[in-house]
Amino acid sequence: VSISCRTSHSVDGACFSWYQQKDGETPKLLIYSISSRQSGTPTRFTGSGTYNGQDFTLTISGIQAEDAAVYYCLAEFYINSKYSFTQ
Repeated sequence: VSISCRTSHSVDGACFSWYQQKDGETPKLLIYSISSRQSGTPTRFTGSGTYNGQDFTLTISGIQAEDAAVYYCLAEFYINSKYSFTQ
């Protein structure tokens, strides 16, 4: 299973991440800096994309029932001398 995220502006890779939110829980960081797994993130979760790009993908290989959740991409931009985030 692949989930795509396209941003409105180019993103410094260090400022792009993926989160997983299960029912009744707070969002959990899965992937940061495009493709780095947070400690505890199973290897079946893989992030991909290009530094200073706009298209990013979260791939879940061999998806399991426990992966049922809402997934969010988060991009941080520095535009007009201020930081902005995806909604």
